[in-house]
Parts: sequence; C-alpha cells; structure tokens
Amino acid sequence: MGSQPFPLRRPMTKQASETTTLPPWARRAVLSLLVGIAGLWYLRGVVSALRPLLMVLLVSLFLSFALEPAVNRLERRGMRRGPGTFLVLAIMVGALGGFGIQVGSLLAEQVTDFSENVPSYLAEIDSWLEDSFGIEHATADLRSEYDSGALAKRLSEVAEDLARFGTTVVNVLFNLFTVGLFTFYLVAEGPKLRRIICSFLPERHQRHVLEVWDLAIEKTGGYILSRSLLALASSLVHWAAFEAIGLPSSLALALWVGVMSQFVPVVGTYIAGALPLVTALLGDPADALWVMAAVAAYQQVENYLLAPRITAHTMQLHVAVAFGAVIAGSAVLGVVGALLALPAAATIQSVIAAEAERHEVVEHLIAESSLRRGHGERPPSD
Repeated sequence: MGSQPFPLRRPMTKQASETTTLPPWARRAVLSLLVGIAGLWYLRGVVSALRPLLMVLLVSLFLSFALEPAVNRLERRGMRRGPGTFLVLAIMVGALGGFGIQVGSLLAEQVTDFSENVPSYLAEIDSWLEDSFGIEHATADLRSEYDSGALAKRLSEVAEDLARFGTTVVNVLFNLFTVGLFTFYLVAEGPKLRRIICSFLPERHQRHVLEVWDLAIEKTGGYILSRSLLALASSLVHWAAFEAIGLPSSLALALWVGVMSQFVPVVGTYIAGALPLVTALLGDPADALWVMAAVAAYQQVENYLLAPRITAHTMQLHVAVAFGAVIAGSAVLGVVGALLALPAAATIQSVIAAEAERHEVVEHLIAESSLRRGHGERPPSD
C-alpha cells in the first residue's frame, strides 16, 4: 500500500495576509511600552543610587525647618543671616558632640567595671541560688570561661569599642558635613530660595507654597522646641533624683534619660530608663527600685502636667496619629523616617486642617446615632 502524500499548504491570499499583519499603531504601542519599562527600570536604578543623597536632602530640609526660627530671631536682633546660621549650627553640633562623649564615656566605664567585678557577681548569684533553691555551682561554666580569659577578653573588647563611642559620634558629625552644608545653605539662603521657587508659579500657587512652607517651619520648630524643653526638664529632675539615690555619673545618666525619652519616638522612654536601671543593678539592687520609682513618677508628671502645657503652644498631635506616623516613617526610611515622622505628620495635619472645608455638626443626628447603638437618651420629639 503506497503512502499518501501530505497535502500541500495552500498559499496565503493577499486578503488573509493583510488581516494577520499588525497595524502600525500596535507596533508603536509595543515599542513605547518596552521603552517605558526600560526607562522605569533605569529610573529605579538611578533613584536607588541617589538614595543616600535624597536622604541627606530630606534630613537637611527638616533641619533647616527646625533651625530657621532661631536664625530668624537672631536676624531680627541685628545679626546677619549667614553668621546667625553658622552660630546656631555650631551650638547644635557642640551639644550633640558633648552628649555623645558623655554617654560614651559612661558606657565604657560601666562595661569596664562590670568586666572587673564578674567573679564577685557570679559568687553572689551562686550564693543566692544555693540559699534560695538549693542549686549548687549554677555558674560554674561561666566561671570557668572567665577564668580561662575568654569572657574577660570579650568584655574588654566591648569596653574598648564603647570607649571609642564618644569619639565616633564626633567623627560621624564631621562625616555628615554634607548634611550641615545643605542645611546651612537652606537656612541662610531660605528667603532667596523661596523667592526663586515662587518665580516659577502663578500667584494662587505661590500663596499655597508659602503657607505650607511657613507651616512646616512652625511645626518642625515647635516640635524641636517642645522636645528640647521637656528634655531639659527631664534631665534636671533625673539629675537631682540620681544624685539623691547615689548613682555614679548622675549627670551623664540624666542627660541620657532626657534626650532619649524625648527624641526617640515610641520606645524612647524604655531605652532611656534601661541604662540607669542597669547601672543601679551593678551597684546595689535596692537602688534599682528607687530608679524605677523615680523614672515612673516623673513620667506621670510629664504626661499629665508638663507635656500638655508645653505642646499646647508648639505642636498638638494625637497619640494614635503619632504612633502611626512613626511606624510609617520607619517602614519607608528606617531610623531617619521614624525621627522625622512626627514633625512631618504635624505639618500634614496642619495643611489638611487649613485647606479642608469644615461643616457644623448636626447634634440631633449624633443623638439618634447614639440611641441606635444603645447609648444616650431619646431626643425630645417636636
């Protein structure tokens, strides 16, 4: 039986060829899509490469907002804007450098004392466990590791690192020269910069830009002012308390508590109280109870007496809004975002409050809503 040959494909007619050919606009659309995707990919790489610079500009912008009220005050007193900006920046850098050196020296001292007194601490723990629970030689492994020199070596390395902490802070401040330079020019040339920006905008947009700019300066400056006043009050009160308790390096510990509790959002209070608590535990555990009592008592006074009065004149921000802003800022920009979240949220809130239209609340509708939920009294019928 012979094989049946395959049928030959029929030649494509001109009409069928025209129907399967892509129209010219489709080719252009596909090409534009590919070029757009490639451009976005390249732009993503550029933004990623410029991320450090953008972070520097963002930090510099908020620093300029925070420093401009002080520079404006010096300018009104007769000092030129350039020297006034330099003076304010020098004071800020000196304060941060002094704080870093004080705290770094304190941490190095505490770690060194701890490493030297490890045997006595282990002996006290062994004695307490044996007397309380009948457990003998509970810290034998740690004692042997310390006697061999391994633990002491680790602790000495940590102490050496902490001893360089204060110097490292100063070096980092100098390495952040770019931030200082941008901040200096943003503050010193602030009026000129605003004039240049407004020259590209119509009059109605100029008004909005200047209002938002002024709000940002007011809220950021108010945030720094309120936090600084609260930090000063906290440092003074804790200094007196730590002196009365008898803690070593009471001034450095008080500065730590004041600065960390005010300028580190959400968890700053807990971080601030940890260092004096550990310092007290290394000396006398009974002092740790007094430290906890002092920190907790002042926190209540600050929350219900000092903070409402100070922030009422500087920056009002709901606790839930502040907490959400810190979470969002840390998710987007990390530590920098968490630190800048509160003044940014206050500025956005003020802009919305200024621009949004408000209406009078209809009270009887609120009363009816409460009644439907089982709260309140029935409104009187007409």
